[in-house]
Amino acid sequence: MIIAGIGCRRNCPAEAIVAIVEAAGGNVTALAAPLAKCTEPGLQQAARQLGLPLLPVSPETLADMQPHCVTRSLRVLAEMGVASVAEGCALGAAGPGARLILPRISNSHATCALAEGDDL
Repeated sequence: MIIAGIGCRRNCPAEAIVAIVEAAGGNVTALAAPLAKCTEPGLQQAARQLGLPLLPVSPETLADMQPHCVTRSLRVLAEMGVASVAEGCALGAAGPGARLILPRISNSHATCALAEGDDL
């Protein structure tokens, strides 16, 4: 399975999320985002448009994944206490032994990273 970890600003439009997932390529199985962001309408709409489940990632799992992330955002570190939301969510949702296959990419509203893991 391939998980697209998503980081986004509040009120991010679905189109921006769909665009970044499409730019990431890959045969994505699911989207993953921080638990607190999973209620964002744009994120929910993007998941529906892409026909993918949206997997919530707990703050603890997101924090646990940070040593395995390869990119760092000082802004996100200051705001969320983690250096890479997209990479941490992708790795956390892909499960034990997950491998990052695309480091974080971004557009003006969202970030995306891909991780590969065992099937759900």
